[in-house]
Amino acid sequence: MVTGIVQLNVASVVGLVLLALAVVTVADSVEIVQAYEKRALTVFGDMQGLLDPGVHVVPPFVSKTYVFDMRTEAMDVPRQEAITRDNSPVTADAVVYIRVMDAERAFLEVDDYRKATLNLAQTTLRAVLGDMELDETLSRRDEINRRIRTQIDEPTNEWGVRVESVEVREVKPSGDVEAAMEQQTAAERRRRAMILEAQGERRSAIERAQGDKQSNIVRAQGEKQAQILEAQGDAISTVLRARAAESMGEKAVIDKGMETLSKIGTSPSTTFVLPQELTSLVGRYGKHLSGSDVATPAERVESREFDAETRELLGLDDIEELVDEQHTGNGHEEAKEDAEPESI
Repeated sequence: MVTGIVQLNVASVVGLVLLALAVVTVADSVEIVQAYEKRALTVFGDMQGLLDPGVHVVPPFVSKTYVFDMRTEAMDVPRQEAITRDNSPVTADAVVYIRVMDAERAFLEVDDYRKATLNLAQTTLRAVLGDMELDETLSRRDEINRRIRTQIDEPTNEWGVRVESVEVREVKPSGDVEAAMEQQTAAERRRRAMILEAQGERRSAIERAQGDKQSNIVRAQGEKQAQILEAQGDAISTVLRARAAESMGEKAVIDKGMETLSKIGTSPSTTFVLPQELTSLVGRYGKHLSGSDVATPAERVESREFDAETRELLGLDDIEELVDEQHTGNGHEEAKEDAEPESI
C-alpha cells in the first residue's frame, strides 16, 4: 500500500515538472514586439536580425532579444559647471531629444546608446560654454543649442541614433557675478531713465520756446498791422482835411469875386471889359451852386503805399477814382472857360 502511494507521488511530481517545463519553453520561445519597438535577436550570442512589431517564435533557452524603443526620447542633461572665455563661472543644464534610426547599429556599435549620448552631451555643453563669453552664454541661447547639436550629431549617427533637438534650459552665473550683473542692470536702467527725463525736459523747453517765438511773431505782426492801419487812417484824414481846406479857400475867392461883380453891376457905366479869370470865376460859382467839386488843380497830398488787403478794407481805390474823376472833369471845364474870353 505504501509502495503504491510513493509511486503515485513520484509520477505526479514528474508530470508537474514536465508541464512546468513545457510552459516555460513555450513562454521563452514566443516574443511579442510592440508597435513602437524593434528587438535584436541573438542565438548562442550570434546576431540573427531584428524582430519587427508582432508575434515571433524564437528558439527557447538559447536565444535572447534586446528591446529598442523607436520613439523620440527626452534625456535630461544634469547641471554642468563651466568657465566661460572671460573667466566667469556658470552652470547650465539641458534636454536632449534623440531617436533610434537603426536598431542594429545601436545594438552593435555602442554598449548603451542612451548613456553614451548623455555623456557626450554633458562634455559638449561644457565645451561650448567655455568657448563663449558670459554675455553670449546669457543672450545667445539658440547659438548654444545649435552648436551642441552639431557637435554630438555626427558621432551619434555612427551609433544609429539621431539627435533631433537640444534645448538649454538655464544658464546661471555664480552668485557674485549675478549680484554684479543686477547692480549693472539697475545702473543702466537709472541711466536710461535720466536720459529719457532729460530728453523730455529738452523737448518741453523747445516746445515752450517755439510757442513763445510764435506768440511774439503774431503779437509783432498785430502791432505792425495796427500801426499801418493807424498811419493809413491819419493819411486819409490828412488828405480829406486838405481837400476840405482847398475847397473852402476856393469858395471864399469865388464869393469875393461875386461880391465885386455885384458892385460893378450897380455902376452907371453900360460897357465893361472883364478879364478871363473873372469869367472863369463865374463858371466856378455856378459849379458851386450845382454842388460840384473844385476844378482848380491843387497839389495832391502823397501818402504811403498801402497793401492790397488794406486798400480793399478802406475802399481807397474807390475814393481815389472818384476824386480823380472830379478833378479831370473840373479841369476840362476850366480850360474851356479860360480859352474863351468874354466881354459884357
